Amino acid sequence: MKINLTVTAESVEQARELLAAGADTLYIGDKDFGLRVPVPLSYADIQEITEMAHTAGKKVTVAVNALMHIEKMAVIKPYLDFLQEIKVDQITVGDTGVIFVLQRDHYELPYIYDASTLVASSRQINFWAEQGAVGAVLARELPKTELEKISENLKIPSEILVYGATIIHHSKRPLLQNYFNFAKVEGEDKNHAANHFVAEPHDENSHYSIFEDSHGTHIFANDDLDMMTELADLAKMGYDHWKLDGIFTSGENFVEIFKIFDQARKLVEADEFTQDKAFLLDEQVRKLHPFGRSLSHGFYDMDPAKIK
Repeated sequence: MKINLTVTAESVEQARELLAAGADTLYIGDKDFGLRVPVPLSYADIQEITEMAHTAGKKVTVAVNALMHIEKMAVIKPYLDFLQEIKVDQITVGDTGVIFVLQRDHYELPYIYDASTLVASSRQINFWAEQGAVGAVLARELPKTELEKISENLKIPSEILVYGATIIHHSKRPLLQNYFNFAKVEGEDKNHAANHFVAEPHDENSHYSIFEDSHGTHIFANDDLDMMTELADLAKMGYDHWKLDGIFTSGENFVEIFKIFDQARKLVEADEFTQDKAFLLDEQVRKLHPFGRSLSHGFYDMDPAKIK
């Protein structure tokens, strides 16, 4: 089995480092059409990274997975024209309006279906495969038993998150700004670097990261995902497209974490990934993970009947 590692890139320089470290696909996006990219990039940066990746024989996926309200759909075509012109390898799309435009205007832009929490069955994924999708992004809230069932019937590659934060709520409303207005707070940053969080009233250990941008408000799960110790099982199920997301892990630490997962990928491909090696690599990841952010398997170990 050949495993593909997709990894977010926050800059041209980090993209260069990730390609050198063995990344197969770089995941990037801009501020208007890409949801929750680590750093929205300029058109010039997107073009430079795409050219750099192609020179290295690697791929680029561009996020076009925003919820496309009327004002965004009115200006989507120039962006799609640009992405087609620079020959990005594929885009992620969650809004059917974008898929309609791709098909109506005969764009040569392969798309990966990415509708966040909605992508939770092989039937749904295969439907979009019949509509032209070349891949899908699995919902992050799927337990192991459901992942096993889904893997039996997939017609297209389906990406699974192996490291990074999990979105649990997205609202078009400016919830942070509304709170700042109510609390009479001025001059406070609202981006993810500001490290705001919300907590359960009676649970001091809860820590739901929250930030706001032009797409609205985003709230993340209490734990970030770290699937290092489960990689062999994911591979046995047939999941060979793994993603690392660095929205809350920036700079050199994220590159080093990617390198650790690349080591694991090579061990899995060689059938040499033992539990002892998995735990050792997992410890290295935890040392590099941002202080104050917890790690877990998310929904992976849960009983599907108990998920509400």
